[in-house]
Amino acid sequence: MVTSTETIWIEMPDGARLAARLWLPEGDGPFPTILEYIPYRRRDRTRLRDEAMHPRFARAGYASIRVDMRGAGDSDGLMHGEYLEQEIQDGCDVIGWIRAQEWSDGQVGMFGKSWGAYSAYQVAARRPEGLRAIAPVMGTDDRWAECIHFSGGCLMSDNFWWGAIMQLFNAQPPDPAVLGEAWRETWRARLEAAEFWPAEWLEHQTRDAFWQHGSVCENYADIEVPAYIFGGWADAYRNTPFRMAEHATSPVKVMIGPWGHLYPHEGAPGPQVDFPAELIRWWDHWMKGRDTGLMDEPPLRLYLREATAPGDDPDPRPGRWVEEPRWPSPNVAEEIFHLNHGVLGQSPHPGPDMSVTTPTSYGASGGDFMSFATPGDLPGDARLDGAGALEFRSAPCEAALDILGQARLRLRVAADKPQAMLAALLVDEAPDGAQTVIARGFANLMHLDGPEQVTPLSPGTPVEAEILLHATGYRLLEGHRVLIKLSSAYWPILWPSPEPVKITLTPGLSQLSLPLRQAVADAPTPRALPAPDAPPQPAMTQIREGRMKRGWQFDALSGKLINRTWIDGGVFGPVGRIRIDETGTELGDISERIYEIGSDPTSARAVMTQEGHFTRDDWNARIETRAEMWCDATHFYLEAGTRCFVDDALFHEKSWSHKIRRNGM
Repeated sequence: MVTSTETIWIEMPDGARLAARLWLPEGDGPFPTILEYIPYRRRDRTRLRDEAMHPRFARAGYASIRVDMRGAGDSDGLMHGEYLEQEIQDGCDVIGWIRAQEWSDGQVGMFGKSWGAYSAYQVAARRPEGLRAIAPVMGTDDRWAECIHFSGGCLMSDNFWWGAIMQLFNAQPPDPAVLGEAWRETWRARLEAAEFWPAEWLEHQTRDAFWQHGSVCENYADIEVPAYIFGGWADAYRNTPFRMAEHATSPVKVMIGPWGHLYPHEGAPGPQVDFPAELIRWWDHWMKGRDTGLMDEPPLRLYLREATAPGDDPDPRPGRWVEEPRWPSPNVAEEIFHLNHGVLGQSPHPGPDMSVTTPTSYGASGGDFMSFATPGDLPGDARLDGAGALEFRSAPCEAALDILGQARLRLRVAADKPQAMLAALLVDEAPDGAQTVIARGFANLMHLDGPEQVTPLSPGTPVEAEILLHATGYRLLEGHRVLIKLSSAYWPILWPSPEPVKITLTPGLSQLSLPLRQAVADAPTPRALPAPDAPPQPAMTQIREGRMKRGWQFDALSGKLINRTWIDGGVFGPVGRIRIDETGTELGDISERIYEIGSDPTSARAVMTQEGHFTRDDWNARIETRAEMWCDATHFYLEAGTRCFVDDALFHEKSWSHKIRRNGM
């Protein structure tokens, strides 16, 4: 029988207390411990998700603990940003505290998704005594190269979107049932100290010390414990597992499925995998010394998706699991295609220059860069964007091709302006013309001398540029074509350059390297992965069904393209309004995100509005946020405001206004 303690307090060396929830297995112990360390409110926001994992770990003989970071949930202190030194040190101190408890045998395993994955990497790099293994799920080793802020040196609109989400999260109140009357004072202190994080992120437009901090790629050898790394082809962090497999000095296992930014047992598109069971095999090997067979299997397990029509997102996604002995894999070889005049050829052929000035609206069909597998957030048919890119087609495939890894473009291009970017799409073009996006990659041409500096281009002068596309596992069917699309804009995923840019490419001087997996003779069939157990009936009541609206339209009067996403249930899906029966707390979020742009790139604008509700017999708190970002040729502008209410009376109000000079963005 598992015993659960709703709130325990973990005292830090400076006296601050972190709030945690603890599950203990039956028996006297001591036990090895599983730690999840994140800022997302264990009492309500992640409670239902936690119930699907932590009790499973406890039933398998582990103490399992879910800790809210300093300044989040019911924990003391203030949260001044993401992945700060205090946060990482607190994580190490939490492990020290666990080791001192009578129920602990001194061994700790750490796991988590997204922020929790960052935490696992960053804490592991500090080598705290007692940490035995980690299991990061969809996080990054490189905060500059692969996060929601920048990609290929280009500014992601997700920098604003995610910061606006954290604006709401950082304004959420502690629970009076835990803090008593002190909850108001604690909440007010947080609200008064809050800052608008996208502004700070935007102050750092090159790969400086700000981004190097917390990037474990700075020295992979810092991580000495084994890591089981999980990723998803529809997730933003799909490259990190390959870099870790190649560069880590400690044992690494990798599993990548077709999933968006979700735990594998919740994974969509499916097939789902019993993630808690897989982790128990992992922890049993490294903390109980059991031969589970896990480490006898090949270290990389990857899902090769089969082609489906664009916009058709079947669940589960057709495909098959394959295994690789290491990375780079001896089973994967690069095939070179030459970018000739509109053609991907086996040999180079010169031809007349090809040029394009991409309209600002190009990219509207691209969905979200960070998919949560909510309706409409995966790329649609790439034909919907119409003309706006240089296109290069292969001949129809004579046999199916298995693409596995990161495609690479080596380009010789010129721009007619000193500032320019490139967006590249790797596309599966079906015989009927339908275009399914396989992978994307971006490059800021002002970073050709490295991401640490900005070097203006000489207009009209050709330069050598490289685009490393995001990793993928995909089967291209017989009769289909490989298609490359190159554009100088990709809105709203990328914030546009300050003026229209004409890109010119001379055919025959550029290449595509496509990583193709060869069939392995007599390869054993990978171990069958069990589907998740039927989840326990959630202890919740649906108060209001969730809804969402998503689409884009052209306003003929203003000349603007408008992308709008409205969700009843918050940014992560149409959850609606629910009540957690165990605590009696009702939760309800509503969010609206709008991206708009006209023919002028400096007309780009992003707006995010949100509401968050916490209601119980003794508690009625509401948060309203608004955030906005726009630009001119030389600066970015950000304005935001938060209003908080108790019993419908204004409790606190704060606003921010920032003007930030563009630096190659």
